Amino acid sequence: MATSPQYFAPMRFDDAEAALARVQEIHAAGTAHLREALQRFVAGEDIGPVRACYPFVRVQTDTVQRAAESKLAYGFVAGPGAYETTLTSPQLFAGYYLQQFRLLLQNHGVPLEVGTSHQPIPLHFALGEREHVEGSLPPARRQLMRDLFDLPDLAAMDDGIANGTHEPGPGEPQPLSLFTAPRVDYSLQRLRHYTGTSTQHFQNFVLFTNYQFYIDEFVRLGHALMAKAPDPANPDELDDCIAFIEPGNVVTRRAGCSAEADDALGAPPPRLPQMPAYHLVRRDRSGITMVNIGVGPANAKTMSDHIAVLRPHAWLMLGHCAGLRNKQSLGDYVLAHGYVREDHVLDEELPLWVPIPPLAEIQLALEQAVADVTQLSGFELKKILRTGTVASTDNRNWELLPNSVGGGPQRRFSQSRAIALDMESATIAANGFRFRVPYGTLLCVSDKPLHGEIKLPGMADHFYRARVDQHLQIGLRAVELLRTGPLSQLHSRKLRSFAEVAFQ
Repeated sequence: MATSPQYFAPMRFDDAEAALARVQEIHAAGTAHLREALQRFVAGEDIGPVRACYPFVRVQTDTVQRAAESKLAYGFVAGPGAYETTLTSPQLFAGYYLQQFRLLLQNHGVPLEVGTSHQPIPLHFALGEREHVEGSLPPARRQLMRDLFDLPDLAAMDDGIANGTHEPGPGEPQPLSLFTAPRVDYSLQRLRHYTGTSTQHFQNFVLFTNYQFYIDEFVRLGHALMAKAPDPANPDELDDCIAFIEPGNVVTRRAGCSAEADDALGAPPPRLPQMPAYHLVRRDRSGITMVNIGVGPANAKTMSDHIAVLRPHAWLMLGHCAGLRNKQSLGDYVLAHGYVREDHVLDEELPLWVPIPPLAEIQLALEQAVADVTQLSGFELKKILRTGTVASTDNRNWELLPNSVGGGPQRRFSQSRAIALDMESATIAANGFRFRVPYGTLLCVSDKPLHGEIKLPGMADHFYRARVDQHLQIGLRAVELLRTGPLSQLHSRKLRSFAEVAFQ
């Protein structure tokens, strides 16, 4: 029989802070038990099977009525019954869990149940970020680990809840969250691998880009801000930015801010990770994370699949696109209000018949940001900013496909009324819709292949350097508008179904 840590029987809580403390206690006991057993195993000790399980939280109600009415689109269950989810990393998600617990208590007036679940914690998910032991073990000893410890089980971490395909078995509770604890842990591991930074540094507003030029400018702005201490005589909206963090967890603290213990552990990596992330950190995590996802819908899906478990308040795509209309000029902006999804990476999870609606709060913030940064309005603003459909394709050389009878890409794009084409925007937007993360797209026209204006090295370099700074400033301004607006409006009901999980 597997040895286990202390079992925590289900306990009822009317206080959100006490419920969170219990979750933290259960998770800490389980992961400590696994790490201690692993240390003994690595030291050569013969041990029996070892197991620890995630904490769970459950709410049960017998009425459709709520104790309190809420303007929020989340924080309540769909109807009578039992609802449950497993939880992980309660230190990282402390603020998020606390908010969800408070809303459930407020909206339903029934206690929360917290205890030890039956879902095992995989050994890999119990280790600290700098704990790597398998490489020091001989092959036979590594094989034996499989018999003694629980390893990640893909069957326990699919996206059926988010996709709307999950069907609880007889007697099983309904889901309380989009993601189970193993699914969250899996993504936390993947984020560290792909971005080269710890998940604790990720902020609640995310900018995706497909060009390194944007990252270079973001780094320049970040370092410039960190070198300048806030001036009380001239307060600024960026005064509460306290650090800038780069791959390898290299931390630059704001002038006047004291270094923290973990800062010295960061070091530039020998090579950049596949999709490097950079973080402009605010004290309340309402800063900006910027990720270079590179080119293509596969990367866009991969990164948004994993960032979604962090439950950001919004993510925006800033990148370049091909202008499809003759009257567009290089450097014009495109604000997407619809998408032609020829990226295909989400066809199985989100059928093509599902529309991806524009979100008014995001659209208005992006349009206002363009006006604020360019200082244009009215007809002059419309000359450089066009709203319309963006097509995303999985074929970078779509121009080379024959536009023959039967419908080539040019015909489809024309029939869709698309005004621009890229490879990532529809994926980012569709995954935002799928995972209930507010999304938006602002692109910049960098070429017009249908009209003979293709990218040439010299022209492209000149264009990028001339336009990137302004485009990034627009993205930063849009985030500031969203950050200071009401989050209750940002997390729109458009993103939620008629039988939705309670967690935001």
